[in-house]
Amino acid sequence: MPGFLVHVGAQVLCSHGGQAQPTVPNPRVLVSGQPTVLMTAPYVVAGCALPPPPGANGPCVTAQWLSGTTRVLSNGQPLLVQSSQAICAPTGTPLLILVTQTRVSGL
Repeated sequence: MPGFLVHVGAQVLCSHGGQAQPTVPNPRVLVSGQPTVLMTAPYVVAGCALPPPPGANGPCVTAQWLSGTTRVLSNGQPLLVQSSQAICAPTGTPLLILVTQTRVSGL
């Protein structure tokens, strides 16, 4: 999927407003002076507003990416782009990439 590359400073939220951050940045490729993120890097979520059981099945704690670049690789692994999709655990809801750099795109 084409899109702008996601970097460590990108604003990524869970569906309930929790802030998501990558656990492992990719310092090999920099955009806007910040490391990019590989598709294999899990994200941690803090501040999710979804209540715990029995009210709901939240809050979101971690997330794993399901899609990334297909032609642009770093260390043989796909990078995240703004159109990448992820699923949060334990809720099963997506992550939302709201703001990222707009200079470098990949396919």
